[in-house]
Amino acid sequence: MNLTYFDSNSWLIEIDRMRILLDPWLIGKLTFGNQAWLFEGSKNNSHPIPENIDLILLSQGLEDHAHPPTLKKLDKSIPVVASPNAAKVVKELGYTNITALEHQKTYQLGQVKIKAVPGSPVGPTLVENGYIITGLESGKNIYYEPHGYHSDSLQESAPIDVIITPIINLKLPLLGAVIRGQQTALQVCKQLNPQVILATAAGGDIDFKGVITSILKAEGSVDEFNRLLEQNNLSTKAIDPQSGEIIELSLV
Repeated sequence: MNLTYFDSNSWLIEIDRMRILLDPWLIGKLTFGNQAWLFEGSKNNSHPIPENIDLILLSQGLEDHAHPPTLKKLDKSIPVVASPNAAKVVKELGYTNITALEHQKTYQLGQVKIKAVPGSPVGPTLVENGYIITGLESGKNIYYEPHGYHSDSLQESAPIDVIITPIINLKLPLLGAVIRGQQTALQVCKQLNPQVILATAAGGDIDFKGVITSILKAEGSVDEFNRLLEQNNLSTKAIDPQSGEIIELSLV
């Protein structure tokens, strides 16, 4: 199993000969609603768009998961599996093979099965997707949730080999955590007993500016989280992925 990190929430997952592009932001700037004064992310180093993509997987419809400039650049004939909200985004962009995956539903392509699980709440009524990605040939699996909201239903899928989720808390004054790491990541490690947990959402080689960035507060680190794992007698290893790095995982 190989995983390549492309900053923020963007990953290339290679499992059982399938190449899955997850929540890709690969080109251009990242803003929300074109409000750069509020928030704008810029990559310090660009990475080439991966070739031979078998599937695009989108967890949310927000721009940091379904990034319009990137999605416009990709081949619109590539199959897309997405939360219902993200499916609307790619449909408007002209993609032709879209599966909107409701919670607890599954999708199979080749020797890989994807199950949607409840993920992050967005607003008062919408809950976006997390995913469990399973290689049917290798028997290895990955759980991904980019905001640190972990459903109680995950317990029935334990154990999980690899978790991709935030390890660091990002907080806004009065609103609290917008990205939940640390204790929620520790709890999900206790539930799923992964061999590896990879940090996402708060990392990468990116410059941020805007009003939100000026008041956003980060808490914790991957080193601190590894110590927390040891204190709780968990054998899980936490990894802080580097931008563009291919992580080769030899799982038992």
